[in-house]
Amino acid sequence: MAEENASLWAPWRMEYIRSLSPDAKDDGCFLCGYWGQPDSDQENRVVWRTSRCMVVLNRFPYTNGHLLVAPAEHVGELAALDDDTLIDMTRATRDAVGLLTDVLHPQGFNVGINLGRCAGAGLPGHVHTHIVPRWSGDTNYMAVIGDTRVVPQSLDDLHTQLTEQAAKSGLRS
Repeated sequence: MAEENASLWAPWRMEYIRSLSPDAKDDGCFLCGYWGQPDSDQENRVVWRTSRCMVVLNRFPYTNGHLLVAPAEHVGELAALDDDTLIDMTRATRDAVGLLTDVLHPQGFNVGINLGRCAGAGLPGHVHTHIVPRWSGDTNYMAVIGDTRVVPQSLDDLHTQLTEQAAKSGLRS
Protein backbone atom coordinates (compact mmCIF):
# COMPACT_ATOMS: atom_id res chain seq x y z
CA MET A 1 0.00 0.00 0.00
CA ALA A 2 1.31 3.45 -0.86
CA GLU A 3 2.36 5.63 2.08
CA GLU A 4 -0.30 8.29 1.35
CA ASN A 5 -2.97 5.60 1.64
CA ALA A 6 -1.65 4.15 4.90
CA SER A 7 -2.55 7.09 7.17
CA LEU A 8 -5.66 9.10 7.79
CA TRP A 9 -4.67 12.48 9.18
CA ALA A 10 -7.14 14.14 11.55
CA PRO A 11 -5.01 16.65 13.49
CA TRP A 12 -8.06 18.49 14.82
CA ARG A 13 -8.82 15.41 16.98
CA MET A 14 -5.71 16.06 19.12
CA GLU A 15 -7.47 18.90 20.96
CA TYR A 16 -10.17 16.43 22.02
CA ILE A 17 -7.69 13.70 22.96
CA ARG A 18 -5.73 16.14 25.14
CA SER A 19 -8.93 17.30 26.81
CA LEU A 20 -9.47 13.73 28.08
CA SER A 21 -6.13 13.63 29.87
CA PRO A 22 -6.28 13.62 33.68
CA ASP A 23 -3.71 16.44 33.54
CA ALA A 24 -5.88 18.57 31.24
CA LYS A 25 -6.59 22.06 32.51
CA ASP A 26 -10.24 22.63 33.41
CA ASP A 27 -11.16 25.86 31.65
CA GLY A 28 -14.73 25.64 32.91
CA CYS A 29 -17.79 24.92 30.85
CA PHE A 30 -17.27 25.69 27.17
CA LEU A 31 -21.04 26.10 26.66
CA CYS A 32 -21.21 28.77 29.37
CA GLY A 33 -18.17 30.39 27.76
CA TYR A 34 -19.92 30.46 24.39
CA TRP A 35 -23.10 31.88 25.92
CA GLY A 36 -21.12 34.72 27.46
CA GLN A 37 -19.39 35.59 24.17
CA PRO A 38 -22.10 36.40 21.59
CA ASP A 39 -19.59 38.45 19.58
CA SER A 40 -17.58 35.24 19.07
CA ASP A 41 -20.43 33.14 17.64
CA GLN A 42 -18.65 32.55 14.34
CA GLU A 43 -15.42 31.49 16.04
CA ASN A 44 -17.35 29.29 18.50
CA ARG A 45 -19.53 27.97 15.67
CA VAL A 46 -22.80 29.01 17.28
CA VAL A 47 -25.43 28.67 14.56
CA TRP A 48 -28.16 30.66 16.32
CA ARG A 49 -29.43 31.69 19.73
CA THR A 50 -32.81 32.14 21.31
CA SER A 51 -33.42 34.00 24.56
CA ARG A 52 -32.92 30.73 26.51
CA CYS A 53 -30.64 28.44 24.50
CA MET A 54 -28.20 28.17 21.62
CA VAL A 55 -27.49 25.77 18.77
CA VAL A 56 -23.81 25.07 18.15
CA LEU A 57 -21.73 22.79 15.94
CA ASN A 58 -20.01 20.03 17.88
CA ARG A 59 -16.23 20.55 17.59
CA PHE A 60 -15.69 16.78 17.76
CA PRO A 61 -18.53 15.50 15.55
CA TYR A 62 -19.66 11.93 15.08
CA THR A 63 -20.86 12.85 11.59
CA ASN A 64 -21.02 15.95 9.43
CA GLY A 65 -23.57 18.36 10.90
CA HIS A 66 -23.49 17.10 14.52
CA LEU A 67 -25.18 19.88 16.51
CA LEU A 68 -25.68 20.60 20.20
CA VAL A 69 -28.67 22.43 21.67
CA ALA A 70 -27.82 23.87 25.10
CA PRO A 71 -29.62 26.09 27.57
CA ALA A 72 -28.02 29.30 28.76
CA GLU A 73 -28.25 28.07 32.33
CA HIS A 74 -25.51 25.76 33.62
CA VAL A 75 -27.50 22.79 34.95
CA GLY A 76 -26.77 19.09 34.63
CA GLU A 77 -30.26 17.61 34.90
CA LEU A 78 -33.46 18.02 32.91
CA ALA A 79 -35.43 18.39 36.15
CA ALA A 80 -33.44 21.56 36.91
CA LEU A 81 -34.73 23.30 33.77
CA ASP A 82 -37.86 25.41 33.95
CA ASP A 83 -40.68 24.55 31.55
CA ASP A 84 -40.07 27.54 29.26
CA THR A 85 -36.41 26.59 28.78
CA LEU A 86 -37.26 22.95 28.15
CA ILE A 87 -39.87 23.97 25.56
CA ASP A 88 -37.37 26.34 23.93
CA MET A 89 -34.76 23.57 23.72
CA THR A 90 -37.31 21.23 22.16
CA ARG A 91 -38.29 23.85 19.57
CA ALA A 92 -34.63 24.57 18.81
CA THR A 93 -34.02 20.82 18.39
CA ARG A 94 -36.96 20.59 15.98
CA ASP A 95 -35.72 23.62 14.03
CA ALA A 96 -32.14 22.27 13.96
CA VAL A 97 -33.38 18.99 12.46
CA GLY A 98 -35.23 21.02 9.82
CA LEU A 99 -32.16 23.14 9.11
CA LEU A 100 -29.91 20.10 8.73
CA THR A 101 -32.52 18.49 6.48
CA ASP A 102 -32.54 21.58 4.23
CA VAL A 103 -28.74 21.89 4.07
CA LEU A 104 -27.37 18.33 4.24
CA HIS A 105 -30.33 16.13 3.23
CA PRO A 106 -29.61 13.30 5.69
CA GLN A 107 -31.69 10.14 5.59
CA GLY A 108 -32.25 10.09 9.35
CA PHE A 109 -31.16 11.47 12.72
CA ASN A 110 -30.07 10.36 16.16
CA VAL A 111 -31.36 12.86 18.72
CA GLY A 112 -30.54 12.38 22.38
CA ILE A 113 -29.36 13.63 25.74
CA ASN A 114 -26.62 11.90 27.75
CA LEU A 115 -27.25 12.43 31.46
CA GLY A 116 -24.26 11.62 33.67
CA ARG A 117 -20.70 10.69 32.75
CA CYS A 118 -21.43 6.94 32.77
CA ALA A 119 -24.14 7.58 30.14
CA GLY A 120 -21.58 9.21 27.85
CA ALA A 121 -21.96 12.84 28.87
CA GLY A 122 -18.66 14.55 28.11
CA LEU A 123 -19.91 17.64 29.91
CA PRO A 124 -22.16 16.27 32.66
CA GLY A 125 -22.63 19.65 34.38
CA HIS A 126 -24.38 21.33 31.44
CA VAL A 127 -27.27 19.39 29.94
CA HIS A 128 -27.47 19.53 26.14
CA THR A 129 -29.13 17.70 23.26
CA HIS A 130 -27.13 16.01 20.51
CA ILE A 131 -28.48 16.03 16.95
CA VAL A 132 -26.54 13.64 14.71
CA PRO A 133 -27.48 13.43 11.02
CA ARG A 134 -27.30 9.93 9.55
CA TRP A 135 -27.02 8.44 6.07
CA SER A 136 -27.30 4.84 4.92
CA GLY A 137 -23.86 3.27 5.12
CA ASP A 138 -22.31 6.09 7.16
CA THR A 139 -20.99 3.66 9.77
CA ASN A 140 -18.55 1.78 7.61
CA TYR A 141 -15.41 -0.12 8.60
CA MET A 142 -13.57 3.06 9.66
CA ALA A 143 -15.72 3.52 12.77
CA VAL A 144 -15.99 -0.18 13.54
CA ILE A 145 -12.42 -1.37 12.99
CA GLY A 146 -10.33 1.79 12.97
CA ASP A 147 -12.13 3.67 15.76
CA THR A 148 -12.01 6.62 13.34
CA ARG A 149 -14.77 8.77 11.92
CA VAL A 150 -14.57 10.45 8.53
CA VAL A 151 -16.19 13.89 8.47
CA PRO A 152 -16.19 15.11 4.86
CA GLN A 153 -16.70 18.85 5.40
CA SER A 154 -14.85 21.47 7.40
CA LEU A 155 -16.65 22.90 10.43
CA ASP A 156 -16.11 26.45 9.14
CA ASP A 157 -17.68 25.68 5.77
CA LEU A 158 -20.64 23.91 7.37
CA HIS A 159 -21.09 26.72 9.91
CA THR A 160 -21.35 29.23 7.05
CA GLN A 161 -23.95 27.09 5.27
CA LEU A 162 -26.02 26.57 8.40
CA THR A 163 -25.98 30.20 9.56
CA GLU A 164 -26.95 31.43 6.09
CA GLN A 165 -29.84 28.98 5.89
CA ALA A 166 -30.87 29.73 9.50
CA ALA A 167 -31.10 33.44 8.63
CA LYS A 168 -33.18 32.64 5.52
CA SER A 169 -35.44 30.43 7.64
CA GLY A 170 -36.04 33.22 10.16
CA LEU A 171 -34.26 31.54 13.07
CA ARG A 172 -32.97 34.11 15.54
CA SER A 173 -29.24 34.58 15.83
